[in-house]
Amino acid sequence: MELEIQTMQPGERLYAYRQSTQLEGQTGGIGRLRGDFGRNGREFFTTWEDGHGRYKTGAFRQEFDRVVNTLRQPGGLFSGRSEMARFCHDHADAGFDGNYCREYGFRINTQQYSYLLRCHANPGDYNFYLFAYMTEHLDRHMENAGRGIRFITPDYKELFRIPDGDKVRITWSDGERIEDTCRYIDDCHLELGRGMDGIRHICQLAEQLRQNGGTVIPLRSSLPEQCYNLLPSTGGIILVKKGETGFFKTDLPDMGREENRAFVLETNEKLGVSRAQAEAMLAGSMFGWQTQAADPCSYDEQGRILTPKQRFQKERGEAR
Repeated sequence: MELEIQTMQPGERLYAYRQSTQLEGQTGGIGRLRGDFGRNGREFFTTWEDGHGRYKTGAFRQEFDRVVNTLRQPGGLFSGRSEMARFCHDHADAGFDGNYCREYGFRINTQQYSYLLRCHANPGDYNFYLFAYMTEHLDRHMENAGRGIRFITPDYKELFRIPDGDKVRITWSDGERIEDTCRYIDDCHLELGRGMDGIRHICQLAEQLRQNGGTVIPLRSSLPEQCYNLLPSTGGIILVKKGETGFFKTDLPDMGREENRAFVLETNEKLGVSRAQAEAMLAGSMFGWQTQAADPCSYDEQGRILTPKQRFQKERGEAR
């Protein structure tokens, strides 16, 4: 059996982890195989966990066995830990930061099914998770989820949108904070956290927040946790933290506005913070994290604000 192993796209990585029952049904999640290569790196220990039972047909079982056996052939991804390490090294663009270590993601498509593989070659842990999906269901959900998750007011005014899988922070009137990952269910429903109890209609959530004096802000994954910036009124160097109102003072000396600006640009660049991100962080701290100005997509590479037409063109380009 010939397999075409493709690099997993960023939007596909969400589906290379265990899904809720609701999402398993929508995405055609059949189940997952997890395994490791034992102490010597040449063994093959696996455990299968069922997903949505109705998709686990006899035809799927036969194909799944062929896929795994093909991957176990000499030199294949499942033939040993060293082979997996070599394959990941040769496909560095497939790497991403997982929960505990650097992981690699790949996708294998057959005529009816898709297999999402998340793996790493570190000893002493599970080395791979292979998730099986009905291709049609999976691709449809990813396409719809590309529209983003909406948050609205009780009178249906849109506050903001976040990409599927991003986090939000809810603050209640007593000061309690809750930070949770959001998953797209459909245009009017989201999953806040895990499980059926987390499924909300966007109108229901808006009303719940109003009645309990709560607020919600996005914690965009496209923003850094913190960055340096200039205080607009004085030109002094400040620290801005994602999701926090206002700024934090620093112990850095005031070198004058222009030298301060040069320091901020250089330091942020070393931290991997772009000018667009820095401008969005400053706007969020000043005007609120719900505002469009707090989204780095609102700026060009130099940190200049985009017109609505330019922003639309930029978002279309990133979607491609």
